[in-house]
Amino acid sequence: MTGLDSIALFRDLNLEELQALRLITQERQFTAGSEIFREGTPGDSVYFVKAGRVEISGFVSSNVHRVFSQIGPGEIFGEMAVIEHRPRSATATALLDTEVYFIPRDEMLSLIKRSPALAFGLLQEISHRLREFNQLHLREMVQAESLSLIGRFAQSIVHDLKNPLSIIGLSAEMFDMPDISPEIRAKTQFRIRRQVERISDMVSDILIFTEGKRTDAGLQPADYRAFVLELIPDLRAEAELKGAQIEMPDPPPAVQIPFDPRRLNRVFHNLIHNATDVMLNGGKIFLRFHVTETKIITEIEDTGPGIAPEIAGKLFQAFVTFGKTHGTGLGLSICKKIVEDHGGTISARSEAGHGAIFSFTLPLVKLS
Repeated sequence: MTGLDSIALFRDLNLEELQALRLITQERQFTAGSEIFREGTPGDSVYFVKAGRVEISGFVSSNVHRVFSQIGPGEIFGEMAVIEHRPRSATATALLDTEVYFIPRDEMLSLIKRSPALAFGLLQEISHRLREFNQLHLREMVQAESLSLIGRFAQSIVHDLKNPLSIIGLSAEMFDMPDISPEIRAKTQFRIRRQVERISDMVSDILIFTEGKRTDAGLQPADYRAFVLELIPDLRAEAELKGAQIEMPDPPPAVQIPFDPRRLNRVFHNLIHNATDVMLNGGKIFLRFHVTETKIITEIEDTGPGIAPEIAGKLFQAFVTFGKTHGTGLGLSICKKIVEDHGGTISARSEAGHGAIFSFTLPLVKLS
């Protein structure tokens, strides 16, 4: 049980101020579960918990009720409505059998005006209360966003896994049919292998996306031209499956850059895959290269419809897709992570008469 003079807010009051405080203070009792005041009622008094515990709660929307805080012995509640002279913004309920010190609004304001120490203490208390509320609100926002992100992730992965698993299941049934021809059997076997590779790629995307911050320890200097020229046949084969063509107006420059071939390979494949996805009737993809004193710039341009304005500002965020019936929405965020792990940057733009243009930079080997 907390005495009036042991409440932190009143500890710096002098004897005269304490005597004035005792004269205006009343004591009230509330049984567990009973309301002390209700949201929307006039803020006609301020309370301090003498013994017991009080819950402060309210509606954050028309049908969502939330607990904001719990108040224990020696703590103040109901002060904001008193100071602002506005209706209560929350409901106070006794969690246990509770005793409170009750001070009417006019008497409390009069005492505050006469006591600088009390005014300063109350200002500190309100500041502390607002800081606690902001931290609680921030934690709840982060938790809600995290749960939302997990939900979008799970929904995306489940959707993407259903298609290849269905194809594998149907192909496996066909493969086991006794009267199937060798040619059809080979095709179904190839189809199963392709879908397994597709699932493997999805898993790789997820693992890359969830990797922690990488250092440049695994980056080894190598010839960028040789890397790209070795990669081009695979990229062209993938594009041709969807009726698209890759053109390279000029050969890639023979420069030395520090990179991880496996991961950089992923950037090219993801960007080419995205380009072929948006060019429904085939099209062309152009690879261009520019070299400065410190970096090489690689541009990948398609003849598709360009970047939709509604996603232009969040293109590299995870799970963002537009106009696609499949895909985890991780492709571009993975590209961003890989490029940044290499010390580079990635961006996208649309220009009149062109499709989407993705551009990423990679630093050249520093000359000693």
